Amino acid sequence: MAQLKKVLAGSFAVMMAATMMAGCGSSDSSSSTADANNAGNGDSAAPAASNENELKDLAGADSTKVVNIYCWNDEFKSRFEKYYWPKRDTALWDGVKYHFEIIDNKDNAYQIKLDEALKTQANDAMKIDIFLVEADYALKYVATDATADVKGVIGLTDDDLKEQYKYTKDVMTDAKGVLKGVSWQATPGLFLYNAEYAKDVLGFDEPEKVQAELSDWTKFEAVAEKMKAKDIFMVSGFDDTYRCFSNNVSAPWVKDDKITIDPQIKAWVDQTKKWTDNGWNNKTSLWDDNWKAGQKIDGKVFGYFFSTWGIPFTLLPNTLATSKEDGGKEEVGNGGYGKWRACAGPQAYFWGGTWISGCATLDNKDIVKDIMLKMTCDTDIMADITKGEQDYTNNKAAIKKLIDGGYKNDFLGGQNHLALLTEAADKIDLTNKLSAYDQGCNEKFQGAMKDYFMGNGSYDDAVAKFKDEVTKLYSNLSM
Repeated sequence: MAQLKKVLAGSFAVMMAATMMAGCGSSDSSSSTADANNAGNGDSAAPAASNENELKDLAGADSTKVVNIYCWNDEFKSRFEKYYWPKRDTALWDGVKYHFEIIDNKDNAYQIKLDEALKTQANDAMKIDIFLVEADYALKYVATDATADVKGVIGLTDDDLKEQYKYTKDVMTDAKGVLKGVSWQATPGLFLYNAEYAKDVLGFDEPEKVQAELSDWTKFEAVAEKMKAKDIFMVSGFDDTYRCFSNNVSAPWVKDDKITIDPQIKAWVDQTKKWTDNGWNNKTSLWDDNWKAGQKIDGKVFGYFFSTWGIPFTLLPNTLATSKEDGGKEEVGNGGYGKWRACAGPQAYFWGGTWISGCATLDNKDIVKDIMLKMTCDTDIMADITKGEQDYTNNKAAIKKLIDGGYKNDFLGGQNHLALLTEAADKIDLTNKLSAYDQGCNEKFQGAMKDYFMGNGSYDDAVAKFKDEVTKLYSNLSM
């Protein structure tokens, strides 16, 4: 990993400025604070507290009595309260509160506020102990002194971390070989397909048989033509296969401040242009309403490339006929629940991931260690998270325990897809693939290509647009 990250030294100041220039939208945050003393040892979650009043109480508090956690949504908070809290070391939490600063990441607002807080850490209750980062910008923080050494400072050992996937540690390892964060999840990807369309077009829906039809891109395209004959799109939009290619590049986006378009990225462009021209996709963009609509069981889209989080957070809720908010249940009979299946698809890849980092100026080292140990290294807790949340947890022993125990996913019609995910996870290799600029490069490149896909300009025009936008975002870079 040292070679992978050597170009990152000294880049943090430039990255900080670029991020702050990029995000001028909403930076509203929501806060949640709980008192460890008010929760019994067997409580499944700490009690919610009045945000406004609690924050007033914290204003003059001793920072050693508050564990302050920065994140952009409530994913980690929900797992913390449901799985960590009942098994916490209660002696460490005696008299200590925790506070979640949850900042919506629209227009990079989360990174902007986090960067500001890290630069102005004060000796008060709101000093950051833990902050979370995603794969696309993890190296921005790994390459700085803002993150604490997981082993040398916080105290986790190689033995503690032995069941975690190597790539999840590589992401958070700096040029000197220092581990700067850990994750409770691994994020290998699969192809999730509509079993009703599989039966209609292919004559079967069993994952092994479908995989045989989709095992390489040539076969995948042959099925796309069959789907088109039945007025079904093979995938929804332009971006659907992007991670299959961007996570298999031979070199990072940026080296020595020079941007290079890898052959795998160009292969995605060529494929997507062909698929758009052939009518094999619905010309949607990632996360837009039409892209989501295709996930209904009658949405006329055969399948989606998703990482592990894509099932519980995206596909499952989008395919329900009646949402949970409207009283619907996650059960067979509600829309497409139980009517989707998973297979490996034509190419191994991963997508995303969330890491827990300790802030270098943290006050509550022992508590942070307890959180990291239980939330990323405890086999029983990891197995419980997979069973309860459909996360593919970052613990090989926990996943093996579930596979051997006959794990079934009801959303996937009772399929045990963990074995598929294990095969994909074992193939993830991030050597010479990551840079601190991945988020901006990925987003700007995908956006710039859409005019080309729609026939509104040439590929060279799209590259010129990408160059203009990405160098405005990162002024130190060139192409």
